[in-house]
Amino acid sequence: MVVRMREEFSTHPHAHRRLAAILAADIAGYSRMMGHDEEGTVRRLKQVRREIVDPTLEEHYGRLIKTTGDGFLAMFDSPLEAVRCAIVVQQSVAARNTGLPRDYWLQYRIGVNLGDVIVEPDDVFGDGVNIAARLEALAMPGGVYISGGVYEQIKNKLVCGYQSLGDEKLKNITDPVRIYSVLPDPASFASATKNRRLFAVPAGIVAAFALVAAGLYAAGYWPVGGQPSLVSVGQVHQWVPVPLTSVTNRPAPTPRVEPPASRNADAAKPLAPTADPVPAAPAPDPQVAILTPSLPAARTIQTASGFRDCETCPEMLRIPGGSFRMGSDEDPSEQPIRTVAIAPFAIGRSPISVAEWNRCAAAKGCNIPLDGSDAAPARNLSWLDAKQYVDWLAQSTGKPYRLPSEAEWEYAARAGSSTRFWWGRDLEPGKANCKDCGGPQDPKAPMPVGSFARNAFGGADFGGGVAQWVADCWLPNYRDAPSDGSPRMAENCRENVLRGGSWRSNIASVRPASRTHYDTGVRYPAHGFRIARSL
Repeated sequence: MVVRMREEFSTHPHAHRRLAAILAADIAGYSRMMGHDEEGTVRRLKQVRREIVDPTLEEHYGRLIKTTGDGFLAMFDSPLEAVRCAIVVQQSVAARNTGLPRDYWLQYRIGVNLGDVIVEPDDVFGDGVNIAARLEALAMPGGVYISGGVYEQIKNKLVCGYQSLGDEKLKNITDPVRIYSVLPDPASFASATKNRRLFAVPAGIVAAFALVAAGLYAAGYWPVGGQPSLVSVGQVHQWVPVPLTSVTNRPAPTPRVEPPASRNADAAKPLAPTADPVPAAPAPDPQVAILTPSLPAARTIQTASGFRDCETCPEMLRIPGGSFRMGSDEDPSEQPIRTVAIAPFAIGRSPISVAEWNRCAAAKGCNIPLDGSDAAPARNLSWLDAKQYVDWLAQSTGKPYRLPSEAEWEYAARAGSSTRFWWGRDLEPGKANCKDCGGPQDPKAPMPVGSFARNAFGGADFGGGVAQWVADCWLPNYRDAPSDGSPRMAENCRENVLRGGSWRSNIASVRPASRTHYDTGVRYPAHGFRIARSL
């Protein structure tokens, strides 16, 4: 994409200057693909714009300024949203490419800059735009390059890997610009170092970097969930985890087992918080062939509070069917309050732990192993990671494991209560793991699973700890939401719902009704999950 520099100020009567984040993108090798298959290339490009680029810009509050053949130019109020948008576009396009021969892949190069620009009703001009265009031209296919100004704004807000490529003199730009590459996955640090286009790091610096890395690893400072990235040369190094994952290996969805059409006549009655929620145990399930080396043959094992489908499977709680009032008046996203009927199901006693996750990783069912205590909640996981785990567990045991729906999660968290928290109206120390919840708290990490009081259903850690992914696609409120407890899905879903808050959250976020959202394929250190199973 070519963006021409305007030498004089605009004379348009409605032009004005402002600070904005500019995203410039174009397709690598577009002319070659057009020569090979002109009609097919144009068709695929239009489809990508319609199904990926346009909705992703809208979801991240971006304004499409113009399209330029194979590229586009967009403007954002927030550099954070601009970079998140760039990451999601690249991941989504990469996922689509996996179903095509490599010669047919569309790969964007994206540059993002924060600068002063001249804004007209139908265009934008200035050095802020030109720097973004120069960064895009330097970016690797599938890569995102950002300027130093953008990096300074997002480095402590968007948790991903960054590699400094140094200060570069760009065409028609007076001062050198510091450039960073946004690393999409842990393997990118090695490949980015190998393929660095702007300059080579002297051997002495590389050796020093290796010694520092070895020392940090020995001292226990190696980041959880990813490799470190060197974000500056000749300065103090900052170490950041690499939480992003490609959506190219997204597992096929697990079929949802629908509840029976008929319900008990008492199902619509509210549950009493003191009622015994555990019904009589069913007959043991027949053994299922071992499908992975990490799980023994599936058989129901009764525990003090629930059951396991194998000796090393997560402990599950049987949740009786019933109805409840879902939502609250505290936030517009939790409205309108409505009655939802829930069929009997099972849910994890606690969020999935590091030990439980690593069994999946050892069996090659999950992409990444996690560091940390076995009893710590598994975290720094995307929705796609959570989905990968439940799909592996379902295949390994032959049982219908899945992520809970929003309604099921809130029903299980409330455990028959209708108050602000499952234990009552006011704060009670020892009931939840958040920064102002009282009781035990580590500001750097969540407490081990099961460290806090259980609710009337026997469930632990429904408040704080790690924010927990659920099956639903994010929608801003409950209008037209189903009343049968099923998850809400949407075509081309880009963000999914998280429940329960985390150890970093405030007290309001650990309410059973509280809900938030995040990009489907992006990892974040405060995000984990618990599982559900149809009965």
